[in-house]
Amino acid sequence: MDCHASLAMTKPGFMARIETERYFGVRPTQGAIPLFTYEGHGVSPKETAALAKPSASGLAPVVIPEYLQKTYWWAYLHPNAVRIFERQWLVNLILWGNFARLRDAALQELGAVIRGKVLQVACVYGDFTQQLLRRLGPDGQLDVVDVAPIQIRNLQSKLGHSSQVKILQQDSSELHFEDASHDAVVVFFLLHEQPAEVRRKTIAEALRVTRPGGKLIFVDYHKPLARSPWRYLMVPILSTLEPFAMDMWRGEIADWLPADLPVAELKKQTYFGGLYQKVVIWR
Repeated sequence: MDCHASLAMTKPGFMARIETERYFGVRPTQGAIPLFTYEGHGVSPKETAALAKPSASGLAPVVIPEYLQKTYWWAYLHPNAVRIFERQWLVNLILWGNFARLRDAALQELGAVIRGKVLQVACVYGDFTQQLLRRLGPDGQLDVVDVAPIQIRNLQSKLGHSSQVKILQQDSSELHFEDASHDAVVVFFLLHEQPAEVRRKTIAEALRVTRPGGKLIFVDYHKPLARSPWRYLMVPILSTLEPFAMDMWRGEIADWLPADLPVAELKKQTYFGGLYQKVVIWR
């Protein structure tokens, strides 16, 4: 999503599916018709109207992508989504107990004390951003972007006010930052939720706004080892709930890098029998 928590939102499946049906009245299948009482999938009428207004900066107004509305409305856009999924224990369960490990694997790439400007692409359920914020040094700055107003409000409520943080509504595939504007960019469990063409644009934009010598960090799904039971157990789960996620099994993040933005180095590490990966790219 773009400020969607970028986690595969119902991985053990059973409990989350029951919760989804109880709150929304439908099963979380692609193309399901959400039971909204107003337009905008979690966006109030006032916010919906604001999105339609031309940007004062001359940029196109930010709109919620169609794929997100059709596929992930129940996890990120419905008014009850935050109430269900903003639970640390549930986020950890979704990742089979690996949330903290994967969170820390991403954050360690930024250093114990962050002194530069960091961009987090998409909001994350759980305490990912709070832990990132704790690492900011006196001259550190964090920008967080997401396309969904409901997710932005949720993150604002979690972080409170901080002069070192800006939370902005932007589409990950069309960022409104200058080239080379950030020292590091982190993308945590977002790519598997995007169609291939959007994923390519998101990666290209993340790379574009990373300064030469800076670092780009991806954490996401990966094809498990042949001997791992997750290689077989996760297929029906991902195929049912995450229609774009199997792309992460069929290809490498390196395959989606833009040809016109060279990288200095790329390293990949896998976790939990290969089910998850961290890819670090240096500009």
